[in-house]
Amino acid sequence: FPRQADSCLRYKGTRKVLDTKDLQIFKVTANGQDAKFAFGEKHSFKGTPLKITLPFEMRRGQEAIIEISFESSPKSSALQWFTPEQTSGKKHPFLFSQCQANHCRAILPCQDTPAVKLTYYAEISVPKELVALMSAGRDGEMPDPEDSSRKIYRFSQNFPIECFPVHSVLTGIFIFNRKIGPRTLVWAEKELVDKSAYEFAETEAMLQTAEDLAGPYVWGQYDLLVLPPSFPYGGMENPCLTFVTPTLLVSVTVVIAHEISHSWTGNLVTNKTWEHFWLNEGHTVYLERRIGGRLFGEQFRHFKALGGWRELQNTINAVGENNPISNLVPNLNEIDPDVAYSSVPYEKGFALLFHLEQLLGGPDVFMGFLKAYIQQFAYKSIVTDDWKKFLYSYFKDKVDILDKVDWKSWLHAPGMPPVKPTYDMTLTNACVALSQRWIQAKESDLGSFSSADLKGISSHQLIEFLALLLVEAPLPLSHVKRMQQVYDFNAISNSEIRFRWLRLCIQSKWEEAIPLALKMATEQGRMKFTRPLFRDLYNFDKSRDLAVKTFLEHRACMHPVTSMLVGRDLDQWQAY
Repeated sequence: FPRQADSCLRYKGTRKVLDTKDLQIFKVTANGQDAKFAFGEKHSFKGTPLKITLPFEMRRGQEAIIEISFESSPKSSALQWFTPEQTSGKKHPFLFSQCQANHCRAILPCQDTPAVKLTYYAEISVPKELVALMSAGRDGEMPDPEDSSRKIYRFSQNFPIECFPVHSVLTGIFIFNRKIGPRTLVWAEKELVDKSAYEFAETEAMLQTAEDLAGPYVWGQYDLLVLPPSFPYGGMENPCLTFVTPTLLVSVTVVIAHEISHSWTGNLVTNKTWEHFWLNEGHTVYLERRIGGRLFGEQFRHFKALGGWRELQNTINAVGENNPISNLVPNLNEIDPDVAYSSVPYEKGFALLFHLEQLLGGPDVFMGFLKAYIQQFAYKSIVTDDWKKFLYSYFKDKVDILDKVDWKSWLHAPGMPPVKPTYDMTLTNACVALSQRWIQAKESDLGSFSSADLKGISSHQLIEFLALLLVEAPLPLSHVKRMQQVYDFNAISNSEIRFRWLRLCIQSKWEEAIPLALKMATEQGRMKFTRPLFRDLYNFDKSRDLAVKTFLEHRACMHPVTSMLVGRDLDQWQAY
């Protein structure tokens, strides 16, 4: 795949500074005239500013078209390249991009901040046997006039979006797709496409439910792209083309409801800086769970909400209750957003919104606010103060209630929230009861457990059962061995269950689980799974050296961000 490209940008002003990271710049012109350019000082994670001086004075209201010829690095932090041997089909190379948080600058010169939104048109030339996809409407294809062995795919994104969802995929294996709704195709490798279509069959129902809750879906097409296992996230909310991990194919599909929700909260209304990331993720988790409540019942919504509270507890335990990174609005001055990434903006943000829902009149009343909030700030990037001012404006008759909220603790204090919302425990009680039986069991009680314990327990409840055990002190090794005997968790392929089960085993120091945990940590690269598994293995004296050795052997096949963060977790700074 050629990495060289020409970028045509329209800007106002006589001087421009663009973000770049590991790019080569060959030429810059403004309205067809050569323009001077120079790089500024390189920053450790922000990259290098590109300073452009126009060859003419600009008058007020005048625009200039700046054209930049450049090339990205083979080691771009935004790109993951695969040889044919690394794909399932073994015939063609593969590439995908992942730009959140600040990695779009590693593909092209841009103003790489969610504060700036843009529309774009793109033409991508690829060998005939390959397919190109982007986070935009497909405008057809044509033969490449400069090379008969290639063809050009055209894309248009007519709605302004921030830089980080400007993603593309160039591949020969995603020539397979299935239509699963009037506006949805699933793209996947041949071996996965039918299973993907089956697993994501509820996408249209989720889309319709989201529209009923939040307003019209403005992006037109909503396609799903199942990426290779090394994709670092569960999903990524690219307009028109949601990226998803294949770990969802044997797991739960609430991630799809989450990425659908980002079409309103994240892509339509966006956090202006990464300190305010909770505006994207907290509202998206809230809307995701409202969709789940509509489709599966209000008890299910509360059950998932309580599970999120446990996830937040796990995160706070891991980072430390006084760690300022656990602030809902953290100070990220000179802190890489990738390093600060955690469940805090998701679950602490959701907990605040859920708490406000219960204070201000219930789910329907609060959904009225959320819908109005989306309409008010559509196509804009905002900060928490914008959100809070609109909240007070919308609920002007309930200012006395809002004034009693401990805003300082919710927004600017580390650790768990100052208030725990009220949860319907109907679906959780069975999980709590079973987890308490295991926590309180003595050696002589282990014979009382059997496979019948799980009768009537859903996969969602199994996840919660294991999550409850993980926030407690590690179980004795005898207990974990007995759990495997009666429940056979090793045979379960659901990624969410397997991940928590293997963490439980390693934390209880079961040596037989070490190869299973290493296998899961390296066969897929979803950071939600890979980082905690490697951390647990590193903290277990019997697997520490093997964890480091395995990471060093596999890091070249990991996504660049995953590799960097796991390296930090394992104190492998010398690997970089």
